[in-house]
Amino acid sequence: MCRWLAYSGTPVLLDTVLYRPEHSLINQSLRSRLGVESTNGDGFGLGWYSADGNDTPAVFRDIGPAWNNRNLQELAAHVRSPLFFAHVRASTGSAIQQTNCHPFRHGRWLWMHNGAIGDFHRLQRDLCMAVDPALFSCIEGSTDSEVMFYLAVTYGLDQDPPGAVARMAGLVERLGKEHGVAEPLQMTVAVSDGERVWAFRYSSQGKSRSLYYSSRADTVRHLYPEIDYLREVSDDTRIVVSEPLGDLPGVWNELPESSYAVVPSGRDVDYLPFIPEL
Repeated sequence: MCRWLAYSGTPVLLDTVLYRPEHSLINQSLRSRLGVESTNGDGFGLGWYSADGNDTPAVFRDIGPAWNNRNLQELAAHVRSPLFFAHVRASTGSAIQQTNCHPFRHGRWLWMHNGAIGDFHRLQRDLCMAVDPALFSCIEGSTDSEVMFYLAVTYGLDQDPPGAVARMAGLVERLGKEHGVAEPLQMTVAVSDGERVWAFRYSSQGKSRSLYYSSRADTVRHLYPEIDYLREVSDDTRIVVSEPLGDLPGVWNELPESSYAVVPSGRDVDYLPFIPEL
């Protein structure tokens, strides 16, 4: 499987989040604590939106491991962004190639995934046939994750992100049952349009991969005033991660099974239930 991180809030240098925390995503690429595999070295990727109002994100991906990539370290030390994705990959069988590295981009949208479609080779044709023909040529790689993305775009990601992801998940569940796949879907997904991040945690068997979100920055500042990089960020700044970036109590909250979070939420609750639309 994989590990990923989504940041939204006050613009920061990418290395503030990617490299500096005790158990950073770069550390997780080599020594994951909660992943199926401890090493995630089958490629990595960054996707970020600039602070100047350009709504098309930039993407940087490579097939090597994140922990020793000097270009990644150089870029992260000089790029400042209010919203960015980072992903370290452990392949579930698809080729190790740049087009299979996350995040995936279409227009203003970014998408990344941890998990798998069970017996994808059996469902792949039917899933691909459900992608809007106008979008089919946009699929560059061979992963189930990218097909999931373009299914969500097909099912109305522009208009209703939670509904589009629910319809995508519903299709995978239905086709899985038709093909005799008992547990067809395992996913934690992040998707963004440059203004908000939606993060989903769901699996057919009800035992999804780990996913956490940070507490509000003002809460963390009150608990740990010595954390210097939190002094300048807004109270609404949040990070969603496959596993916590450190061990400090009160900082990280587990996203419950079959739920999704929106950042910034604009709500009194941190998350809502997620149910595939069958």
